[in-house]
This record gives sequence, C-alpha cells and structure tokens, in this order.
Amino acid sequence: MATDLGELLVPYMPTIRVPKTGDRVFKSECAFSFDSPESEGGLYVCMNTFLGFGREHVERHYRKTGQSVYIHLKRHVKEKATGAAGGNISRRRNGKVFLDLELNRDFNGEDYEYEDEAKLVIFPDHFEIPLPNIEELPALVTIACDAVLNAPSAYKKQEPESWEEEIQVSRHARSLRQLDNGVRVPPSGWKCQKCEMRENLWLNLTDGAMLCGKWFFDGSGGNGHALDHYKETKHPLAVKLDTITPDGADVYSFEEEEAVLDPHISDHLFHFGIDMLQMQKKTENGHHTDNNARPRVSEWEVIQESGMKLKAVYGSGYTGIKNLGNSCYLSTVMQVLFSIPEFQRMYVGNLQKIFDYSPLDPTQDFATQMAKVGHGLLSGQHSKPPMKSELIEQHQQKGISPRMLKSLVSRAHPEFSSNRQQDAQEFFLHMINLVERNSTSSENPSDAFRFLVEERVQCCQTRRVRYTQRVDYCIQMPAPIEAATNREELMAYEVKRREAEENMRAPPEPVRARIPFTACLQAFTEPQNVPDFWSSALQAKSAGVKTCRFASFPEYLVVQIKKFTFGVDWVPKKLDLGIDVPDFLDLSRLRATGLQSGEEELPDLMPPIVLPEDTRDNSMSSLDSPEIDEAAVMQLAEMGFPLEACRKAVYYTGNMGPEMAFNWIIAHMEEPDFAEPLLLPSMLDPGPSLSIDNPMGATPLDNSPPEESISILTSMGFPRTHTIQALKATNNNLERALDWIFTHPEEEDSDALSNMADTEPNDNALSNANSHSDSTLSPERGTTGGPRVKDGPGRYEIFAVISHMGASTMSGHYVCHIKKEGRWVIYNDHKVSLSERPPKDLGYIYFYHRLSSS
Repeated sequence: MATDLGELLVPYMPTIRVPKTGDRVFKSECAFSFDSPESEGGLYVCMNTFLGFGREHVERHYRKTGQSVYIHLKRHVKEKATGAAGGNISRRRNGKVFLDLELNRDFNGEDYEYEDEAKLVIFPDHFEIPLPNIEELPALVTIACDAVLNAPSAYKKQEPESWEEEIQVSRHARSLRQLDNGVRVPPSGWKCQKCEMRENLWLNLTDGAMLCGKWFFDGSGGNGHALDHYKETKHPLAVKLDTITPDGADVYSFEEEEAVLDPHISDHLFHFGIDMLQMQKKTENGHHTDNNARPRVSEWEVIQESGMKLKAVYGSGYTGIKNLGNSCYLSTVMQVLFSIPEFQRMYVGNLQKIFDYSPLDPTQDFATQMAKVGHGLLSGQHSKPPMKSELIEQHQQKGISPRMLKSLVSRAHPEFSSNRQQDAQEFFLHMINLVERNSTSSENPSDAFRFLVEERVQCCQTRRVRYTQRVDYCIQMPAPIEAATNREELMAYEVKRREAEENMRAPPEPVRARIPFTACLQAFTEPQNVPDFWSSALQAKSAGVKTCRFASFPEYLVVQIKKFTFGVDWVPKKLDLGIDVPDFLDLSRLRATGLQSGEEELPDLMPPIVLPEDTRDNSMSSLDSPEIDEAAVMQLAEMGFPLEACRKAVYYTGNMGPEMAFNWIIAHMEEPDFAEPLLLPSMLDPGPSLSIDNPMGATPLDNSPPEESISILTSMGFPRTHTIQALKATNNNLERALDWIFTHPEEEDSDALSNMADTEPNDNALSNANSHSDSTLSPERGTTGGPRVKDGPGRYEIFAVISHMGASTMSGHYVCHIKKEGRWVIYNDHKVSLSERPPKDLGYIYFYHRLSSS
C-alpha cells in the first residue's frame, strides 16, 4: 500500500511545498467565504499556496491553478459524554492536529469537546488519504503535512506586527520600595501638587506624589513636574492615573526611560488606597467604561437599548459581525455600506465574476474580500434562527469574522493596522478611498456618496471673490454648545463641577447639552474667517471669509456631528450632547449659486512660498527675504514639531504669534508636505517664470506623478492627460490637484460642455442653480471634464445611524441602527435585533438617502 501511495503522489511531488519562514498558512478560513474547519464541508488547504478554500470554492482554485493536492481539515463539535457519576468524560481524537487553530464557535468549553480530522485529498478524483500516515506516505509529503498542521494560523502570525514594540517588565517592579507616609489618593479631583494641571497626571509609586507630565506633541501635556520630582528623589516608577483599569495601567520608568510593565501594580496602587477593580468596569460586550463617568454609563445603556427585551432577527441582511478586538468601528461602517444597493450590486451582484477573475492570491484582492464580506452579510447563511434543541440554551448569533478584509484594508496604515479603537468616520473615508482606487471600471459604488462643494472666499478689504469647487463625501456639522436649549442648567452644572474639583469632592450629576439641529445647520452655513488669507488683489495678507454650499447633492448624504474636541493633553475627547436630528432633511436652499452679477473675481494668483535659508539665492536682495518671527518658530519647535513646519506656520499666519501658528499646524499636519521646506517664488531665479504671465514663479518639476494618485483622480472621471497635468502643476498634491483641475479646464472639455449645454440646457447646476427646479437636474454629471456626481434634489430621509459610546474616539464602542423594511434594526457586533427605541439624538454619523422628486 505504501508503494501504491508513493506512486500515486509521484506526479504531484513537484507541487507539494513545505511552509517556510514567512509563508502564511490559511487553515482557519476560506479565501472566498467564511467556511472553516468547523463548517459542514470543512476546509481545504492547498499544499502549494497554503490558501484555504471551502468545499464550494476549492474546485475553482484547482481549475485556475492546476494544483491538485490539498489537506482537508474538519473539526467535529460534540457534547461531552456524561459518566456514571454525572461528570463529563474527557476524550479528544487527534487533539494536536490543529495547533493554534482558533475556535470560531461560542460553545461552552465545559460541555463540548472537539474532534479533529485531517485528510490528504487529490483532485480532480477527490482521492482521500487519512492523516497521520507516516508509514505509507513519502517523507517529503509527511514533513509538508506536519508543517501545515502545526503552523500558526495566518492571522495569529500577523498579530505581533500590529504592535510597535514589546513592553518589558521593569527591573524595579519586584523590589520597589514604597514609603509608609499615609498618602491616600482620592477617586476624583486630581491636580498636580506643584501647578494647576488636571490632565496627564502621574502618580509616583514610591511616595505617592501626584505630578504632571512633560509637554510633548504625542499627547502628553504638562510642566514636567513628575520628571523634576524623579531628578530630586530618584524614585523610578510612576503610573498615569487616567489609565488604571482592572487589567493594568500605563507605567513609566524614569530611570529606564521607557514604558514598562509592573506585575505588582495592583499591590503598589493599593498601598495608596487605589483599588484597581473599582477604577473601571466592563460592559457586557467587554468594552470599558469609567465608574465615575456617569453620563457614559447612561449613554451606553441608551444607545445599546439595554434593559429592553430586543427580539433577535435572522436572515438576509441581518447578519452580525464578530468583534475582532476594538474592531466595532469597521463592523458598523461595513453594515451601513452593504445596506446600500450600489454596494450590493457591485460586490454581491457581481460575485461570481469577481471570484472567477480574482488573482492567484484572493486574500490580497480588495474586490474579492469586499464580495466575500458582502455575501456573508446578505446571504443569510450565517444568520439562521436556532434549532428547537438550541432554544433551551441561550442561543447567540454567531456572525462573520472579517479578518481577511481588515488585514487587507488596514495594511500599511499606522492606525487601522493596530488593535486600538479608531474613528468610524475616518475609517468610512478610508474605505471610500479604497473603493475609488479599486474601481477601474465605470461602475463605482462610491459615486453615490460623492458631491461637489462650492467654496466662496471673499476678501473683506476689496470685496472681490473667488469661487472654487472640491470633492467631498461627508459633511461635518458643528455642534454649537452656546445654542443649547438647557444652557442655564449647563452653567449651573459647571459651577458645581468646579467647586467639587477645588474641594476634592465627588463631581455632581452630569448634564447633557441639548442642541437643536437647526442650530448645527446654521453654524455649518455661516461664513468662516480665513485667518491666514492671502488676497491676490492686494498681493498681501488680508481678512477673508469663506462660505460653503452644495454644487451638487449626492445620492446618499453622510453627516458627521463634530462631537470630539481636543483636551489639554491633545487626546480627542467627546462632548456630552444630544441633537434632535430630523428624519427628513431638506437642503435645497444650500445649493450653490456660482458667480453672481455684480461680483468681481479675485485675480488668479498664488501666494508666495517660503524657501529655507540654506536654499536661498545669495544674490537676492534682503527685500525678498520673508519676515519670520524666529522666536515663535523655536517655541513651536520645542513642542516637538518639525522646524520647517514651524517656519511655515509662523509665515502663513503673518507672524501673529505662536498661538495662531499652533492652530495652523494642527489644521495642516496631515498634509503630505507638512514637514517639507517651503519655497518662495521671489527667492527663485527671477527669470521668465516670475513674469506676469506666470505669477506663481516656480516651474513645476518635470517628474512623473505616482500612478496611484493618477488612478484616484481618473476613477473620479477626470481625463488621464488632464490628471497628469494637474498633478505635475501641484507637485503631486492630490487636494491641490483637484482645485487645479476645477480652475484649469481643458479646452476640449469646455467645448464638450458647451455642446452638452446645447442639448441639455438644465444641466449647468454650477453656474446658476436657482434658475431651475431640482426635478430638472441631470442624474449624473462630470463624465467628461469633472468628477462623476449623481446630482439631484436636496431632500433626504434618514436610514442609518452610527453611534459611539465612550469619552474618546480612542476608546469605547460603536453600534449602528439601520432602517430596513420599514423597521429599525440595531447591529451590535454579532448581535442583530429589532430596535425598540433608536437613539437618534445620540448618533455620531448619520446616513440619509435622497427622496425622489415625485
């Protein structure tokens, strides 16, 4: 028999590989579906590529690649047998076959056991060889099978990569000496012992001194009294007070100059009267919420509809998503996206086509993984009502685990690739960006969100104006606290809170601000000051105001409430407020009007650009040198900002002081050229490039723009040649390139638009939108000279809400409510239920769909 098996495998030996270091073995999940070894058909792992496939998809991989040899993995879940004395009999067959294989089902480990089975399968005849079979298989095949069976799963192998570094145990932790000086730390009212700082406080674990940290840009702000204390006393360890949870705390070693672990932190804190178990409590979902932060507890209960008997729902469109560890921001965004028909048609309607044309490694293909998640959510295969036998137990919905999609979309992203909580709005825009990049065909589901914003900037001194357009996918609505209807109650609470802090008493019952949505909308539409405005009419800095209007209305409108602000330590903190967001929204009056009669446009000139001193032309006169307050520059640089960014900030704020420059830095720090040296045209070669015909002065570099940037712009509908020209003219800056395209239309595009206007006179919504009714708008514009937008009426109805619980975007939990089939449904990770009372007033991101003109 051994000879027969050896001869049978001879033709396939060249295709059988032993996993090497760096190879990922996908033995826990199918590349095209959520089939696993626990699924009815098990999982097939290719012995050449180490990709996993369910029974439905393994034939496709065989036909595409010709790979014939697979390991079939099957895990059987069974109830434990009960012995005569009533105890469970422990039995497990082939228990070491699936080392490191994660359990995908939520069975009680005390009542169930797992029996693992592995076979070598040869296609197309589906010939099976049970494993282990050391005596009969060739040595190479046996080694390869053992390596696959004992390899860690692909995701476990990736987890360490999401952490920047491994924190080590401090050498002072075990032998730390603590003074018996009677210090007891109160539960609230903390303040630095040497200044008035109430944020970023550190407790010295030797003597109980409560002092502030040093000012750094990375999120810690203070006057450095904790470090000064160490220099005086040499007491090495300190714990950050607002990080203490039952699971641990952030500990820093001044002597070792790094964050460290303290295995005895509970005892060390108890010495000063701090019980870790009382500092924070967990909710049923495993997310943390402070005991002392009472509004957060109420917020958690209201948003999750705790205390109500919610009825679970099952079937197509009612599948939950498992929390992979602070991944609820991803879950809520994906649930909303796949409730939209455009995304359903693109990825689920084209499922077979996407799978058939997927690359050899489908785990790295965006369309494949989107189709996989979409099908998992909409097929109903992973959302089935419990069987009668399961009704006796507390049956829970399982949902899907989008590990492959998360790994793919977060790759190389510093935040989304981590295991930390993230901002759902930022992830939504990240997903839209990925959809744009990967939509090479004319079908692009993100078109449904895209709209044009008209920005009108007016020079207050000359009254001249400039109109520009930009693409956007979400409007950010301010939440003006001063417009709260319960303002007096808020002011009274603030007085009591300050008194409690000063007297180190427990804080009063918090008060939630109630803000009318009309006030938010008014704040959004009001003119905004442009502090560093450069007037091309005056050729100098001047006061300017900017107003924004809709040049087009999207099919689906996304509204984010700006609930988050920065605390003293520059960590995002959430404002405690409720807004009476309407079910129906009419924004027709906010349609852009374009240049009006009597308005005079600002000259099309760009502001000067600053050059660093070492690149200046020594022959230039001193009059051409920029005036920069070097003292302000150094003050900003000491905070940790790049020197060139500080110089830019001071220059563009007109030397109005470090505070204004600091605000400029915060507003521009995400720009790709944030830390690059600045260029002043007046400091370049004063040749023809500085003529009136070329007032910008600088000649664009003759470099080829990145193909990725070109594809992003072309996916929006811009011609490739025009896109390349725009990127070259703006040094490959995407945002500036978009502005350049709008202000520099191609001549042939102008002709095309002119011809279009002859045949469709009502399509010119940008020049004078008020001259026609919404019903005459073209359903899709910009197919020749601009981005594709699905313009239409500005009347909307709400259909989804993403809500956040917690004090910061860096912590807490997200859930979403979606209106389906006339009823609201709450999606809370893997649990999907009918909503009894959707908390629309506490939402963070609102999704509206356009109402028909009829």
